[in-house]
Amino acid sequence: MILVCGEALVDLFVGEADGMGLNARAVTGGSPFNVAVGLARLGVPVGFLGGVSADRFGRLLSDTLVREGVETRFLKRSVNPSPLVVVSPDADGQPSYVFHSHGCAERDLTVADLPAEIFQALVLGSYSLAVEPVGSALLTLAEREAGRAVISLDPNLRPTLVGDLDAWRQRFDRFVRTAAIVKLSREDLVAAYGETDPAVLAAGWFFQGVLLVVVTDGENGATAHHRDWTIHRPGRPVVVVDTVGAGDTFHAALLARLAERGLLSRAALAALDDIALADLLDYAITAAGITCTRRGADLPDAAEVEEALNVPRA
Repeated sequence: MILVCGEALVDLFVGEADGMGLNARAVTGGSPFNVAVGLARLGVPVGFLGGVSADRFGRLLSDTLVREGVETRFLKRSVNPSPLVVVSPDADGQPSYVFHSHGCAERDLTVADLPAEIFQALVLGSYSLAVEPVGSALLTLAEREAGRAVISLDPNLRPTLVGDLDAWRQRFDRFVRTAAIVKLSREDLVAAYGETDPAVLAAGWFFQGVLLVVVTDGENGATAHHRDWTIHRPGRPVVVVDTVGAGDTFHAALLARLAERGLLSRAALAALDDIALADLLDYAITAAGITCTRRGADLPDAAEVEEALNVPRA
């Protein structure tokens, strides 16, 4: 089983105003939450570890996980309220986010709440890495499991939530030292490290034990950096509705493809060749493209991805 760790929250999509006020729609979200749902839809056994409120939004989150087939016995039921994110996509489908999360349930996870079980892989990321007490709890888990589980990180950096970026980088570097995979977007890279060459950044992380670094770049595709290879694959043209959840879809699909191919181990990751890397990127890019054609973080299932893969590029 893969255990996805971090925040579950509610995205409040705000549309145009009418005579009664703003039109809004509440849907489940949160980067780790989306990855867990995405893995389940792709047929991978997956559980979710995180704080979830007992309020109405929290019940929506936990009920959704159950419906999607995600194991929920690792949830921390919290008396704190559910975090909300106001999402306002622009004319090109690019979303802006305003977070309302201080003192909310996703932060209410401590070392005492960590499972004792052993997992094939751990997925960690987003702002839960940087806020307390959940950040320290997840770091404890990552450092405990680094020698036996494949750990995959996605910073999904939200500067307005994580505070001081120097402190964030120091915390993230500790997580990196536990990781086998780091997936990040071009926006994450620039926000965290400026105009650093991704290959240089990856080389430093390889020295710390990372085996695979993948940088996504929207419609331009993605690049995989490996100790022995650097592979770029272009994006697939799609009609974009919005890009909410695209990065989470990519992450879930990357891990699902590794699991499907029997490659979700440190030994297998170290031995990846250029053909395997290209296949991983094509699968994840295709999956993310499907999400972009739909409103919100509506991640595809395995049959949809396979069907899209079989459609020739224009």
